[in-house]
Amino acid sequence: MRPPKLGPRLQRAFRYAAEKHDGQTRKRSAVPYLSHLMAVASLVLEAGGDEDMAIAALLHDVVEDCGGMPRVREVRRQFGSRVAKIVEGCTDSFVEPKPEWVERKKDYLREVKHAGVETRLVSASDKLHNVRTILADYRQHGEAIWKRFTGRKEGTLWYYRALSDEFQRRNPNRITRELAIAVAELELAVGQTPRLSNQFTKNFTKKKAQPIPRNE
Repeated sequence: MRPPKLGPRLQRAFRYAAEKHDGQTRKRSAVPYLSHLMAVASLVLEAGGDEDMAIAALLHDVVEDCGGMPRVREVRRQFGSRVAKIVEGCTDSFVEPKPEWVERKKDYLREVKHAGVETRLVSASDKLHNVRTILADYRQHGEAIWKRFTGRKEGTLWYYRALSDEFQRRNPNRITRELAIAVAELELAVGQTPRLSNQFTKNFTKKKAQPIPRNE
């Protein structure tokens, strides 16, 4: 298997993402938002994605967080229709103010059911990095982290479980499997019983019989 050809377009996409997300940070933290975009692009490449998919990973939040539909058109002009389609498929809001949280998430769950394989891979990579970050923060800060999230604890756990189940339903891959494991780890950490798909249940529960320790 040959590595994907990566060139000036990816470098230009990185600069574009850095410019548009300049000054933004992860939820109520000092971590630059660009770190998340880099992590998602890395996951996409590790899962076999090509340059267009890595570019879309770098730009997956630029529409939602940096300008709405005009940004879609700009992405299409600068990086092509394939990248723009994936970015659109990773976006759950095109307007400001954003629609009500629960309805927005339900709408996205309906959309992702019909999304293409490339869009689902980038979206699942985004969610995987999110869940891993939430889990690490929970281990360090405990229940206080849920104040950062519009959906609070219950809504956040519901959303990532629903997404994981959907991504496992069709065309499962290494990213969707890692997402299923990460969501189950988060559920265990907060004291819930994880609901892994059948193919993971036996092996996972043997390894994770005890709650995951965290720092207070």
